[in-house]
Amino acid sequence: MADDRDEVRTGLARLESGVPRLDDILKGGFVQGSIYTVFGPPGSGKTIFANQTCFNHIKRGGRCVYVTMLVESHAKMINHLSTLKFFDPSKVSDAIYYVSAYGTLKQHGFSEMLDLIRKTVKDRKADLLVIDGLESAEQIAPSSQVYREFIHELQAFSTLLGCTTLLLSTATDSQIEESLVDGIIELSDTLVGPRAVREVTIKKFRGSDYLRGRHEVEILENGITIHPRTEIQFDRPPEQALEERVRMAFGIPRLDQMLHGGLPSGSTTTLLGAPGTGKTLLGLSFLVEGAKQGQEGIYFGFYEPPPRLCDKAEQVGIPLRHWCEKGLIRLLWQPPLEHTMDSLAEQLLERIRDKPVPRRRLFIDGVEGFRAAAVYHDRIPRFLSALTNQLRTYDVTTLMTEELELFSPSASSKNPELANVAEGVIMLRYVELRSQLYRLISIMKMRETRYDTAIREFRIKDKGIEVADSFESAEAILSGFPRLRDAGASYAPAPGGSSPPGAARGEDGQ
Repeated sequence: MADDRDEVRTGLARLESGVPRLDDILKGGFVQGSIYTVFGPPGSGKTIFANQTCFNHIKRGGRCVYVTMLVESHAKMINHLSTLKFFDPSKVSDAIYYVSAYGTLKQHGFSEMLDLIRKTVKDRKADLLVIDGLESAEQIAPSSQVYREFIHELQAFSTLLGCTTLLLSTATDSQIEESLVDGIIELSDTLVGPRAVREVTIKKFRGSDYLRGRHEVEILENGITIHPRTEIQFDRPPEQALEERVRMAFGIPRLDQMLHGGLPSGSTTTLLGAPGTGKTLLGLSFLVEGAKQGQEGIYFGFYEPPPRLCDKAEQVGIPLRHWCEKGLIRLLWQPPLEHTMDSLAEQLLERIRDKPVPRRRLFIDGVEGFRAAAVYHDRIPRFLSALTNQLRTYDVTTLMTEELELFSPSASSKNPELANVAEGVIMLRYVELRSQLYRLISIMKMRETRYDTAIREFRIKDKGIEVADSFESAEAILSGFPRLRDAGASYAPAPGGSSPPGAARGEDGQ
């Protein structure tokens, strides 16, 4: 939809393209009666782009004329378009009229071709005109002056009738068009390593602001979909925050005690840890505890499909499947295919925006999934900042995991930018003692709130997750010298529920 404030400010009526998110990039769509060049190499999607715009315009009661300057026949082009969902054959020759002008141009010149276009647009009462294959006209033109006059006449004609015009061309260096048209849209199709990447760039757009830079493009069965860069789409988060913030517990008593009740609502927390330390189970426990309190939760992951995830949770006493069936937890699995980073963010944010509820919980299992989907890795810091800011705007409490090296002596993050965008950091790690592996948990950072800095033992048992009552079991593990304790106190170091050799057992049998 056009931005009402923009229309009031400029007084310009808009023609929406209907191409998903293009109108957001153009801040409302094309300016009616203006003329635009859409250029790009063969295969970049120009013809699909123009036809999709036409059929979307027809749905809103518009009428279109599609002029071709190509050798390809209309029958062949329509046959290719028929595989796309937006194409409606019942509208052909009525609401959208295809006409070839190449023969007229070649035999009679630009004057006759311009007359043909004028007459067809008037007779068909069209308010959207497409000329496909404009590079053919430029190549045939006897001089650059003749071609310039043709573009100028076309622009005057479009403005007079209020007919928005799209000129499709493979030419990338036509200075004539660049100087005369009202807007320039570039579609590209390039290889970044082994990966083929389609993008759109708005290079010129008179009469309105627009989102600058490159934006990713997908061509699927629905046609073209554009994914604006997340960091520019949400570059102005609201200044006001929610006044009332509450604690979002994990349902693990000692961990919640360390956090003084839980994570602050609307915050982002990173779970750091090597594979197998329990990050996923801790995140699922966070979602299930929210569901018990009537709070909706979303799991957004890349590596484990929902059935396997539910089975994994059930094995340690986390009733994930129960709350999924009740509808309080949704599992969104994105298999590690060639998704684009911005499309992943859109899927997540649209699910949240379509059904706004307060105090929602989100668990992103594997921030590496966004990094793997990134074409340009230098975008990651700005992308994560924009994404987390937008989640805060929707009152979402976010927990996201980041994988550390399995046998690394240091806890260096692959995404150091997370330290800046996340309010909290919780670390899970392995420690070896007497040929046994133990898990430890510690809170490394928590802005705007108090927290316990002690390192504690973290256990995964058949009945759920436990965090040790005190730091002493962790101290025994780290020092390598388990000690006897007073009667009535619990002793902790326990891999898989058993104590290391030589350890004294407390009243809890550990």
